[in-house]
Amino acid sequence: MEYILIFITAVFVNNIVLSQFLGICPFLGVSKKVETAMGMGAAVAFVLTLSTIVTYIIQRFVLETFSLEYLQTIAFILVIAALVQLVEIILKKVSPALYQALGVFLPLITTNCCILGVTILVIQKQYDLLTGVVYAFSTALGFALALIIFAGIREQLAMVNVPKGMKGMSIALVTAGLLAMAFMGFSGVDRGLASLLGIE
Repeated sequence: MEYILIFITAVFVNNIVLSQFLGICPFLGVSKKVETAMGMGAAVAFVLTLSTIVTYIIQRFVLETFSLEYLQTIAFILVIAALVQLVEIILKKVSPALYQALGVFLPLITTNCCILGVTILVIQKQYDLLTGVVYAFSTALGFALALIIFAGIREQLAMVNVPKGMKGMSIALVTAGLLAMAFMGFSGVDRGLASLLGIE
């Protein structure tokens, strides 16, 4: 039951992009087409879940064991960079079209603060490995959901006669703000569900 609560909270209530404002760069950059947004969402989900597992193990068995907690950020960035390289190699062989579509934004996953932020949050919240993985995967789904919805809206906006001063990034930012406000409607759902399930 606790995992259901973590899932709903991470996807809807505390959405990593629309509520915590992490991962804005790919959110705005890769959201022109739904297909590209889905690919980016899948890539982020894979990297985020895998990096959470690896960084958790490094934190617990290396950094904490040898009192090197101050190296957390550097160690986590190196792990994420290595995993992104792995995803890049796999995508290049498996789906060259998606690899081309993602373009420069695939290497940008390395510097995506969403991934680094979540791996650090898992440690700060003192989750165990399974809970941390559920949280990371749920957060990645929340990121993908926001990205795909935003891409769908932007595809529709491309066919609409938008005023000249609002074209391009201006209307995209207004749309992102409205989407964030829509997701604010989910606030309180986690507390209601927690009391319903009897979780403190």
